[in-house]
Amino acid sequence: MLSAYRELLQSGDLQDALKISLARAALGLLLGGGAGLLLGVAAGLSKSAERGFDTVLQMLRTIPFIALVPIFVVWFGIGELSKIALIVGAAISPMYLSTYHAIRGIDPKLLELGRTFRLTRGHQIRLIILPTALPGILVGVRYSAAISLLALVAAEQINASAGIGFILNNANQFQRTDIIIAGILVYAVLGIGVDAFLRLVERKALVWRGTHV
Repeated sequence: MLSAYRELLQSGDLQDALKISLARAALGLLLGGGAGLLLGVAAGLSKSAERGFDTVLQMLRTIPFIALVPIFVVWFGIGELSKIALIVGAAISPMYLSTYHAIRGIDPKLLELGRTFRLTRGHQIRLIILPTALPGILVGVRYSAAISLLALVAAEQINASAGIGFILNNANQFQRTDIIIAGILVYAVLGIGVDAFLRLVERKALVWRGTHV
């Protein structure tokens, strides 16, 4: 196992693959999580937006993202676009659901307080709704990041020419079990590392909640 890591590090393949795989996951999370955030805010604040978005996104949530691979290959081909699209599709739902429920779960008394002080809708959103919903939104970011990494594993099986998935596919062809296991462990370490980073961000952003966050 250690010899497999040594081989990958000395050749530079692992470093290059990590950069490419992380870039894919980050871009997919940025696009999918960003879309989920905007849709969740819209649906949380507006009944008409909820009627327009919620049913479609709830349906998307029930579809395993791995089942989207064949249709995405048909739509976007086997290049980079289909890989990013799969990660985007996987990241939208958890971000949307967390944001939507965080906003809808706000104590009505806080909103009533804002109306008592005659805050405009914009001020209510900025001063009451978004700060109160922030813990739930950050949980959504963590969920979306975890799902994005899972989707990355599936996406990199689609004719990958670079990234960790490419290393695994090559190792499979040459029956290099040691490199396959090493690559799988890299995926696992990425997941743990990203979650630890987001937990740190969450603690910094929610420092007012105390040390138990």
